[in-house]
Amino acid sequence: MAIKEDDALKAEVLEIFSSIQGEGPFIGVKQIFIRFAACNMNCRFCDLERILPPKIFSVDKITSIVKQLAYNCGEHHSVSLTGGEPLLSKEFIKELIPKLKQMEFKIYLDRNATLPESLAEVIDLVDIVAADFKLPSSTGEREYWAEHKEFITIAKAKNCFIKVVVTNETKESDFLRAVDIVSDVDRNMLMIIQPVSPVRDIERTRTKLLFDLLFIAEKKLSNVRIMPQMHKVLGVR
Repeated sequence: MAIKEDDALKAEVLEIFSSIQGEGPFIGVKQIFIRFAACNMNCRFCDLERILPPKIFSVDKITSIVKQLAYNCGEHHSVSLTGGEPLLSKEFIKELIPKLKQMEFKIYLDRNATLPESLAEVIDLVDIVAADFKLPSSTGEREYWAEHKEFITIAKAKNCFIKVVVTNETKESDFLRAVDIVSDVDRNMLMIIQPVSPVRDIERTRTKLLFDLLFIAEKKLSNVRIMPQMHKVLGVR
């Protein structure tokens, strides 16, 4: 979340680094990742390491680090604002994004699609929205159907795609509800079915389940794909 210190907005950030995007249609493109610490959910399959405490960054400090990464690591497709949940720091990113834009970066917003009001405040500033639908049978959290629908209704003004993480506990009824929401908003919007990566006691998603869900989604949506987390396959962040 945004913090006001010495009349300057600051935010808790876990890490800033250069790597490749490992999820969705932009798999393989080089990005600079800004990983915000705060999150409004506690998904049971979350793989975010929270062992080390987050650091407090100002907008100017992050801008300086991004410039250095761009200099050291060469050209990047975009800057990914990820987390955690970056929209919990919306006031901070409203100050940060224009400075990143001055450096001619595209902005890739990677969020959990539960905070539509916050998205509405920043949508004009971003270029790509990765909307992570949270199925309750997958996450162990409550349902967010209304929030998801409002979120992607706003996000469709930009390059938006849907990601649905599927575990072996995912209920078909939850998945179908997500498909119906996307179909109601825009049946041509890309949906990624993402098998969960093994973490703690969470096992890899059964292949048959993935194909069963793909078959269900294809009945109502025109653009559905099964895509794993490629950065996990390659062993990079």
